[in-house]
Order: sequence, then C-alpha cells, then structure tokens
Amino acid sequence: MFDIDQFVADCIEARAEAEPRRAVRELLDRTMSDPGPVADAFAATEGGLQLLHCTDELTVLHVVWAPGMRLYPHDHRMWAAIGIYAGQEDNDFYRRTGPGSRFLDRTGGKEITSGDVILLGDDTIHAVSNPRRELTGAIHVYGGDFVNRPRSQWGPGPEEERPYDMDEARRQFAEANAAWRAGMGETGVA
Repeated sequence: MFDIDQFVADCIEARAEAEPRRAVRELLDRTMSDPGPVADAFAATEGGLQLLHCTDELTVLHVVWAPGMRLYPHDHRMWAAIGIYAGQEDNDFYRRTGPGSRFLDRTGGKEITSGDVILLGDDTIHAVSNPRRELTGAIHVYGGDFVNRPRSQWGPGPEEERPYDMDEARRQFAEANAAWRAGMGETGVA
C-alpha cells in the first residue's frame, strides 16, 4: 500500500541528504517500481494539480494530465524529479535562441511512461503533453518553492517569454478536462 503522507515525509528526509537530487530520484525510482498502489492511492478522475507539500526547500505535487493535454513551455529554475505512475508524459525540451533571448529553439524530447522517473536540471525549459486517450498521473518533486518562485512560460500565443501564470496553467487543465469530457459523450469512454 502506498501512503501519500509517508511519501512526503520521505521526500523531506531525502531533501536533507548531501545529494538531495539523487536521494529524491532514488526514492521515486523505488516508488515507481510498483506504480499500481500509487495509482490506487491517488484515484485520479480528472486532470489537475494537487499540492502535497510546499516550503522554500521542497515542493511535492501530484499532477494529472488530461488526455490530449499540452502545457506551454516553461521553466522551473530549480531541479525537478518526476515519476509517472499511470499513462505517458511527453517532454519537449528547449533552449533560448541566444544569450538573453526571449525566444526558444526545440532541442529534443523524452517520452516517459508508467514506472519511469526523469530528473530535470535547474535550467531546464520544457513543454509537457499527454498523447494518450487516458489520464496520466505523476508525482513531481522540486528542489525549492515551485509555487511562489518567479518563473517563465512561453505561451499562450507566440512562444515568447513572459512571467509564469499559475492561473493560466489551471485554465489549461480545466480546458483539457472539458475537451476530454466532451469527447467521451454518453458512453463515458473517449
């Protein structure tokens, strides 16, 4: 059985290690080696963000991507470890077109699926999408205050840098949920 509160406590303990990124990655690797109990504990029914813990040193989020959802390119300005317990998360990676530029060039991508864990560096810029017709569930652990630290996003509209807008992210989740529900019709199956 997966205990959400114990997992958060384990993340706090891992953050205090000499190499917190590695310790959190190892914790997520162990947790995602059997993703079924994690999925059962969260019992996700729609896309969204659930804040499990947030301090200046550590943020733990439960993230569920609605089918077909894509989140604009954004940065974190801190390391992140992401573990997928259901579905698939596609990451497109970017870098600035030049020093001080407000625009991006795509540099590659990585597909992560149930049981996978990825570690992102402090300067990572990425967009995330769920290419499947089912929910994708993940635990995201950040090495800082993900909610209140100023960050950037590239979108909506032109992929030009602007301040990160949490309300815009919530709007994207709401729109993706609405589109998914509309696509299910009366059968309840997308």
